[in-house]
Amino acid sequence: MRVGVLTGGGDCPGLNAVIRAVTKSLIHHGHCEVLGIEDGFEGLMLPVPRVRALGWDEVSGILHTGGTILGTSNSANPLRGDATVAQVRHNARELGLDMLVVIGGDGTMSLAYGLHQRIGLPCVGVPKTIDNDIANCDRSFGFDTAVATATEGLRRIESTAYSHHRVMIVETMGRHAGWLALESGIAAGADIILLPEIDFDVEIVAARCRQREQRQRYSIICIGEGAKESGTRQTMRERVAHSPEPLRLGGVANVLRERLAPHLQSEVRATVLGHLQRGGDPTAFDRVLATRFGHRAAQLVIEGATGRMVTLQRGEISSVPMSAVANVQRTVPLDHDLVTTARDIGICFGDQ
Repeated sequence: MRVGVLTGGGDCPGLNAVIRAVTKSLIHHGHCEVLGIEDGFEGLMLPVPRVRALGWDEVSGILHTGGTILGTSNSANPLRGDATVAQVRHNARELGLDMLVVIGGDGTMSLAYGLHQRIGLPCVGVPKTIDNDIANCDRSFGFDTAVATATEGLRRIESTAYSHHRVMIVETMGRHAGWLALESGIAAGADIILLPEIDFDVEIVAARCRQREQRQRYSIICIGEGAKESGTRQTMRERVAHSPEPLRLGGVANVLRERLAPHLQSEVRATVLGHLQRGGDPTAFDRVLATRFGHRAAQLVIEGATGRMVTLQRGEISSVPMSAVANVQRTVPLDHDLVTTARDIGICFGDQ
């Protein structure tokens, strides 16, 4: 059996741990050969596919390292046109792939599901995202590391806020899901947390900051990149020149700074954590979770259970159909216990 492995979408702590677990589990099972597909789906779309053999030695010593040894791409689309689909079909046959293990987020899962439908290439999925927004998955690897990084950033910002009596706004990633801002905000003791799921009122945010000006004389605001002000239709986006994705989420912290400053006596500053949240070595939790995911993916391959994605639900490793994950985003429910807890301990969400 020849099994391909690829990582798609943005990089994420724990990817190498999954690659290692998948490869070693399949080799340990026997009669399995593993090929690493380089640079995500792009490696399968080229006239000469980019692949490398993955043996026991090739994946040893990578458990704790960030990023992905295979490289990745968040713009490659193997379903872009009949010619591309035909090239991917040809490459898969020439490589002798019996199955493909795809590690990625909801977008990557939708592409894998599409390949399974269009060219009959059996796929098994492994959920990956620092945003924790994959449907039917309670927690994805990479999220714990990103929360730890964002929490440390918020805590470091607080010392400056305290010293200079400032309102400090810290923008996290997360797209249209607020899990990262919510958990890191609570962990860091933020005074205000602004989520994509809860439209905020600038005057309510300013009122909370004015209250703190009279007491603690500083405020920490944690805002998810997808958050938006009440009455607006979309979140802030930034233009990126020469990019396949010309409009990206980002910049809402700076807009909020401009909107807040006229209402406050305190100086207002904004910090965007950006890709710091994606990089670095995974936490112990993410290393273990990624290893469990990789092992379960290998079991699905051996069982021939194609068209399924590994998942964590209610503390147990299981799997769900890719069709239940493709192009679906898991956002923060307004009645989630973390939201209720935050409100009860005095955290403001910028709403009534």
